[in-house]
Amino acid sequence: MRDRLTGFARAAGAYVPDATALAVLMLVLLAALALLAGNSVATTADAFYRGLWGLLAFGMQATLLLVLSTILSGTPLFRNAIARLAALPRSATQVVLASVLVTATASYFYWGLGIALGPLVAVHFARAAEARGLRIDFPCLLAAQLAATSVWQYGFSSTPALMAATPGHHLEAQVGVLSFASTNWSTPALLLVATFPLALAALARLLMRGAVQPLSAFPGALAFLGESAAERAVAGVSAAGDARGFAAWCERTRVLPWLLVAGLGVWLWQHFVVQGASLDLNAMITALLVLVLLTTGSLARFAAGLQAAVPSCWQVLVLFQVYGAVAGLLQYTDLGTRLAAFMAELATPVTFAFWTAVSGTLVALFVPTSGGQWIIQGFVTVEAARAVGAPPELGLIALGIGDQVGNLVAPFWLVVIAGIARIDFRAIFGYALLYAALWFALGVALFTLVPL
Repeated sequence: MRDRLTGFARAAGAYVPDATALAVLMLVLLAALALLAGNSVATTADAFYRGLWGLLAFGMQATLLLVLSTILSGTPLFRNAIARLAALPRSATQVVLASVLVTATASYFYWGLGIALGPLVAVHFARAAEARGLRIDFPCLLAAQLAATSVWQYGFSSTPALMAATPGHHLEAQVGVLSFASTNWSTPALLLVATFPLALAALARLLMRGAVQPLSAFPGALAFLGESAAERAVAGVSAAGDARGFAAWCERTRVLPWLLVAGLGVWLWQHFVVQGASLDLNAMITALLVLVLLTTGSLARFAAGLQAAVPSCWQVLVLFQVYGAVAGLLQYTDLGTRLAAFMAELATPVTFAFWTAVSGTLVALFVPTSGGQWIIQGFVTVEAARAVGAPPELGLIALGIGDQVGNLVAPFWLVVIAGIARIDFRAIFGYALLYAALWFALGVALFTLVPL
C-alpha cells in the first residue's frame, strides 16, 4: 500500500498542465457551464470582464505578502534561526516532525509567513538530514510544508473568521457577529490544529520508507541555500551602487527606514487601538513591512531584497488575472450559487460538515482566496445550516476544510512554493493530493463528531 501511494504521488504530476494553462482550461469550462445553465452570452461575457479586473486589489496585496515574506525569509535572522533548528533532529522521523511543526506554527500566526518560510524550512532540514546520512525525500518534505500551512485556516489570519467577527460584515443580518471563540477557537477547530501536523508528519514519514529523492537530486533547490541576492542585500553587500555623499547616506542610513517604521507604527496604533479595527490583510502587510524594514536596516538593502524576491512570484501576477475571471463567472452568473446550493440540498445535520467541505473544495478550485469564497458561498452556507439545524459557525469552519483542499490541489500555491524552492511544481503535486485527502478526512471527522 505504501509503495502504491508513493508511486501515485510521483506519477501524478506528469498529468497536470502548467498552472496558467490549467487556469485557462478552468475558465473555458466554467464559461461553457454558465452558458449551459441558461446564462446569456452577454451575462457570461460581462461576468468574465468584471471578474478579470476584480482581484486587482487583492492581487497586489497577495504580491506584497509574498515578496515581503520572501525578503524576510532571506534575512540572516530567519535563515540562521531555521538553520539552527535544522541541526537539532537526529533521525528521519525527527526531521519530518520538526520541519512540519515549524511551518505549521508560523502559519498559525500568519499564513504568508508560512508560505514564505516553508520552502526555506524544507531545504535547510533536507540538507542537514542528507549531511547526516538520513534518508529524506525532498519533494515529499516540501509538499508537507505546503500542507502544514493548512492550519492557517483556523489561525489569526483566517479571512472568513476575521470578516465574520467584524461588525457590519456582509452576513451580519443573517448570523450577527461571530466571535473568534465560536469559530477558530472552537473545540473541533483547535483539535484539528493540534492533530493535523502530527498526522501529516506520520503520513510523510510513511511515504519516505521506500526509495527517496534527496535534496542533492535537485540542483536548483540546493542552490537556493547559497548566498542569494536577497541574502547579500540584507547582509550589507554594496546595494547602493556608486552613490556618493547625500545620495549614499539616504540609501544606507538607518534613519529613513526608522522614520518609515514610526509612521507605519502610528497607522497600526490608529487601526487597532484608536479605531478598534480587527486584523485584516492591510494590517498584516503593514506589520510585515515593519519587520522587513527593521531586519534589512537600510533602504538600499530593502530595495536589493525586493529586486531579488520579485522573480520568485512572477507567475502570481499572471494567474490572478485569470483566476479573477474564473471568480467572476462564479460570482456574477448563477453558476456559483447553483453549485453550492446543489451540495447544500444533499446535507443533513450529520452530513452537513461533509457536504459543506465538498462544496468548498469545488469552488476553491476556481477561487484562490478564502475571503472571496466566503463572499460567494457564505450566504448559501449559512442558509443551508439554518435549514438543517446546524450552527452557522459550523458552516464557516467546515468551508475552511474545502477551501484548503482547493489550495493544496489547485496549482496556484503549488507553483508559489515550488518556485521559491526552485523545482518543478509537478514534483510535489502527487504528494499534495495525498496530504489534501488527509486534511479533508480528519477535518470532516472532527467537525462531524466533536460539538462546537
